[in-house]
Amino acid sequence: MSENTSIIWYEDFLGVAYRYFDVRMNIALMFPERKKASNLWLETVHWWNDHTIKVRFVETGDDYWFIIGADSRKPSTNKYFYKILPISDNYDRFKKGHHGSAIIRFAVYSKKFFGDVKNDELCNCGHRKDDHDDEQNNDCLYEECKCKKYESFQVNLLKKKKVVTNFKFLSEKEVKDDSLAWNCFNRHKYNKE
Repeated sequence: MSENTSIIWYEDFLGVAYRYFDVRMNIALMFPERKKASNLWLETVHWWNDHTIKVRFVETGDDYWFIIGADSRKPSTNKYFYKILPISDNYDRFKKGHHGSAIIRFAVYSKKFFGDVKNDELCNCGHRKDDHDDEQNNDCLYEECKCKKYESFQVNLLKKKKVVTNFKFLSEKEVKDDSLAWNCFNRHKYNKE
């Protein structure tokens, strides 16, 4: 297999979120700004043919490569997406429970601070806002907690979505047998070694 140089690879997104509570699990590519995410969706993913969307997860030690691409009805604006991410409990849960299909979406990821949330909202440390000092520094009041500042996050899913049924979970040894994964690895890993 040779590398397809016409593929434009896009990795300028924050990461991937998984949502489990719909009929199908959701995979959401996270962006810092709504406008950027919406424009990218309309320019690229909107034109993808649903039945050609491919998602590849390639595990390499403690990380995995998230790779997604499809044939487009508007090839001049087509992009494929990839990101190297740490293997997490959420990834493992998705891997075990996707049942052969998922919904692809974009999302906006935003940080939330002490003044932005209600008292029952959890901090990244796992404790509620009202378990933090409400003075200047917002330290967690639990003695065993090392949290020095209340921080949380919010993920807002955008409405546009596509259904994908073509998943593969691969090891790096299996990359050469899959054209999408091979093109990504060849361009971003093997050509740099």
